[in-house]
Amino acid sequence: MRRVLRFVPPALLLLAVLELAVFVLVGRGIGYGAAVLLMFAASLLGLVLVRREGLRAWRGFRAALESRQPPGRQVTDGLVGLLGALLLALPGLVSGLVGLLLLVPPVRRLARSGVQRAAERRVSSMTAGDLFGPRRVRVRRGDPQPTTAPTAAPVTDPGRAIEGEIVEPGRP
Repeated sequence: MRRVLRFVPPALLLLAVLELAVFVLVGRGIGYGAAVLLMFAASLLGLVLVRREGLRAWRGFRAALESRQPPGRQVTDGLVGLLGALLLALPGLVSGLVGLLLLVPPVRRLARSGVQRAAERRVSSMTAGDLFGPRRVRVRRGDPQPTTAPTAAPVTDPGRAIEGEIVEPGRP
C-alpha cells in the first residue's frame, strides 16, 4: 500500500497539468468563456448526480439486505456511479469526461466488474462469497497436462556434491 501511496502526489501533479493543458486547448477551440461555462455546467451536473447516485446506491444496498441477497454487486455499482458523479463534479474537463464515461451503462459494468475483482482479491474467499455470492468458476475439460519435475545434470565431480544435493551445471 505504501508503494502505491508514494505515487499519489506526482499523479495529482500530472493530472493538474493535463487538466490545464486540455482547458487551454478547448479554450482556444471554442473560446475561454464557453470553456469555463462548460466546466461549470459539468460540475453542476456532477453535484446533482452525486446526490442521485448516493441515494440509488443506498436503496440498492438496503434492498439487497432486505431480500437476503449478497449486497456486493449493488455496493460496487453504487461506488462506481458515485465515483463517476464525483469526478464530474470536480472542476476540470478531463475528470468530467472520465466521470461521464463512468456513468454510461456499458462502461459502468466494465468498471464494476473490475472493482469487484479487485475487492475479491483483497478479502478472504469466505468474505467475498458473503459480499458477492457464489463465484462462477469455468472448468475446461480436456486431457490433463503432464507435470514434469525439473531435471538436474549429473554431478561431474563427486567430491563436490554432498549426499542428496543436486548440483546444476554451471553453478559452483
